[in-house]
Amino acid sequence: MEADLPAAAAEKGPAAAPTVTEVEEVKMVVKLLPIWSTCILFWTVYSQMTTFSVEQATRMDRHLRPGGAAASGFAVPAGSFSVFLFLSILLFTSLNERLLVPLAARLTGRPQGLTSLQRVGAGLVLSVAAMAVAALVERRRRDASAGEGHVAISAFWLVPQFFLVGAGEAFAYVGQLEFFIREAPERMKSMSTGLFLVTLAMGFFLSSFLVFAVDGATRGAWIRNDLDRGRLDLFYWMLAVLGVANFAVFLVFARRHQYKPSAAVPAAVAPAGSPLDSAGSGEKEMDDLVAVKEAVEGVDV
Repeated sequence: MEADLPAAAAEKGPAAAPTVTEVEEVKMVVKLLPIWSTCILFWTVYSQMTTFSVEQATRMDRHLRPGGAAASGFAVPAGSFSVFLFLSILLFTSLNERLLVPLAARLTGRPQGLTSLQRVGAGLVLSVAAMAVAALVERRRRDASAGEGHVAISAFWLVPQFFLVGAGEAFAYVGQLEFFIREAPERMKSMSTGLFLVTLAMGFFLSSFLVFAVDGATRGAWIRNDLDRGRLDLFYWMLAVLGVANFAVFLVFARRHQYKPSAAVPAAVAPAGSPLDSAGSGEKEMDDLVAVKEAVEGVDV
């Protein structure tokens, strides 16, 4: 009984201590966090398309024939304007695969065309452009509503910002997912998908925090229930400025990031003078033997 105690302790000791492989895997995940943090703001911009943009549409002329009376034509529901966001995503996703990727592959010489970080960067740039356009449209809407006659401009002025955010998602979504899956350790692929989804959740949380912080800092001057009395355009400009700063930080991290090398099959060297040294079929057998040996060594006993 006493003789078995040291043996049992020896078995538990190595299992409790992290292996070199586990430590390296944690380091690989930590290296992804800087890029991960710069992806959050994109989803903050995305959340504006389902919140404030819908509220803007409720205060604009949503008739298919602008300027018509309420009974003269069909009025598009304010929440339905999000369809332009999804149409943009479908359109630019198809264009990426059929037009942009082949064109980029020819220019760069890489089969995948754009790298995952280049896709993310393109999405961030488009999100900044979307907020700048949204700020200009909101300023135009507010001035028209507050002027003489209280004219409501067409709600279809919101379509460009929906299309820009949708195009940005077509780049950023694919780029982020590809980056986290490719760069994560082999045994942590499922966690890398969760890491990507966390950026989406954090983006919506950040949006709520910014609204709360801006409302407190401006004492309700920017964001009000009555958009005509608020300054939503300044809030959009603030997001655009934050997007520029976030993109600059992203560029710094992206340039420093080194992609994980692709797994290469080690070459098999046949002993000198053996039949494998000269026979082509023997080289294939040696490659198969090396592959089987690697598979056996990778099994935890």
